[in-house]
Amino acid sequence: MTDDRPIMLLTGASRGIGHATVKHFQKHGWRILTVSRQPFSADCGWPEARESHIQADLAEIEAIGDLGREVRARLPQGKLHALVNNAGISPKGPEGARLGLMGTYAAVWAQVMNVNLISTALLARELLPELERAGGSIVNVTSIAGTRVHPFAGTAYAASKAALGSLTREMAHEFGRRGVRTNAIAPGEIETSILSPGTDELIAAEVPMGRLGDAAEVAATIYFLCTPASSYINGAEIHINGGQHV
Repeated sequence: MTDDRPIMLLTGASRGIGHATVKHFQKHGWRILTVSRQPFSADCGWPEARESHIQADLAEIEAIGDLGREVRARLPQGKLHALVNNAGISPKGPEGARLGLMGTYAAVWAQVMNVNLISTALLARELLPELERAGGSIVNVTSIAGTRVHPFAGTAYAASKAALGSLTREMAHEFGRRGVRTNAIAPGEIETSILSPGTDELIAAEVPMGRLGDAAEVAATIYFLCTPASSYINGAEIHINGGQHV
């Protein structure tokens, strides 16, 4: 029996926004493939989770070709309907301190840029034929830290997310001509298992809606950008932060 469900590949699937996105797409009948540097976790209780997971470290950019081949082997009709680039790292200093420029060394820059930016470009390039075949969509997860100095996000992380916003526009320009849309979402303060100390004070001072965002709200926006409801949206970056950016 042919499986005609649309297929979404999600990187950075081990927690938070990634988990919420898996649940939302599954609810709407999609088949999910997940990528993370962690092995399969028994906490991922959704159907097909174990066989749908691919363990890969996106910091190892020379292995992106192998990842692309593994994904390709799991696409029964050679079609990928959505690629969601959610993987990202934000290294911290001692006791979770923000890493400024003076505390960020070359190895940290390389790791952050490889995971947050370069692997995104290389994976999209690798899977473009499959996305093109499906008339698919790409969603890149940037951050509010890409457009303003943030009290918790470090310099390398912020620079990588600003560059990812630019990459999104480049991808939209180049891939749009081939029937593949590329957009980004820029989350602000989202309630996940790991929140930086001081988040409550930040919310009170800076977020007009006066609350944290929910990962399910982010997932719903990602889903919208992968469906025909957003068919003429290309190259956009949608802020999901309760008005914190205004």
